[in-house]
Amino acid sequence: MSPIYSTYEAKARFSEVLRLVREGTTVTVTYRGDPVAEIRPIEAKAASIDEHFEALEKRGIVVPAADPRSPLTRGEPNPGGLARFLADRNE
Repeated sequence: MSPIYSTYEAKARFSEVLRLVREGTTVTVTYRGDPVAEIRPIEAKAASIDEHFEALEKRGIVVPAADPRSPLTRGEPNPGGLARFLADRNE
C-alpha cells in the first residue's frame, strides 16, 4: 500500500514525499480523507539513441535495413501518420 498524506502533511513534509517518489514509491494525497492526487515517479526515457531505435523496432515502427550501407529510399505515403505521431508524442 502506498503512503498516504493529507494535504497539510504533504506540504509540511514535501522533502520526505519527494524522497519516497525518487525511491520509486507512489504517494497518495488526501483532502478531508478523500484521495485527490497521486505523486509518482516519471518513467525513465531511453538513455541512448540505440535504445530508442530498439524500442521503435519492438513496436514495429522502424524496420532495420537489410544492408545498412544501402541508399535511402522513399517509403509509401501513410495516411494518418501525422495524427498517430502526434498522439504518440503526447503519451
